[in-house]
Amino acid sequence: MILKENITFVVAVNNDEVFRRNFLSSPCLASMPGAQIVEQKGFASASKAYNDGLDRALYDLVVFCHQDVLLPRTWPLQLQRALDQLAVLDPKWGVLGSYGKTSDGRGWGHVYSSGRAVIGEPLNRPVPVQTLDEIVIILRKSSGLRFDPNLPHFHFYGTDICLRAATEALQSYAISAYCIHNTQQLLVLPSEFYECGRYIKRVWHDCLPIQTTCVRITRYNLQLYEKKLREFYLRYIRNKTIGGRRINNPELLIAEFGDRATPPALRSAAS
Repeated sequence: MILKENITFVVAVNNDEVFRRNFLSSPCLASMPGAQIVEQKGFASASKAYNDGLDRALYDLVVFCHQDVLLPRTWPLQLQRALDQLAVLDPKWGVLGSYGKTSDGRGWGHVYSSGRAVIGEPLNRPVPVQTLDEIVIILRKSSGLRFDPNLPHFHFYGTDICLRAATEALQSYAISAYCIHNTQQLLVLPSEFYECGRYIKRVWHDCLPIQTTCVRITRYNLQLYEKKLREFYLRYIRNKTIGGRRINNPELLIAEFGDRATPPALRSAAS
């Protein structure tokens, strides 16, 4: 077994085909026969789905993934390397993820995302960040951390859980755990995104400004208004709402963007 402990994956699913072709096709799962996969359907929000997943988790190490994320075969090795480093650097870490941003807006991590290809680069060690992207979020059940059950819909829950960790003096980190996000890259976001942004601003007002991985939340929310103006232009002037598109055959993504993004030593260890 590549990981030193068993692991629970929690995935909110609203499309069985996307789930099967992507997350369930992740090459790393073949080397993790003891992993628990909790498939969450029919929940009104990610927070409720994930809190229920935490309750159902058999193992302490819990990974929350998007249904359209693929984890390469070297992913468990990278995760274990980060956990070993944190055992020395910060044994009481709070939340980990594949990509995050610091309060000054700098991004850290290494992921593939449809429409933008590979973002970031491998990290030598975990990097402290203010918030993490929702594509992959990792925490320990024993930490007692839980998602805000009142946060609606499926946006900004990565921001929320990192801010919750900070109130418990638990640091969040971006780690080298390269993954492939085979998504429909939306250029125009749904109204739910902005509703969730307003909720985060209201609940975490004392923490402003908050740097998320897609927008900076401030007292006057200038970036959110700018984003809305750009989306208005794209939708009504350019007639364009989608950037990168999901690839129906994720094996092609694994072949092109999978292990090549992993340090050679870890590629050899996974063979």
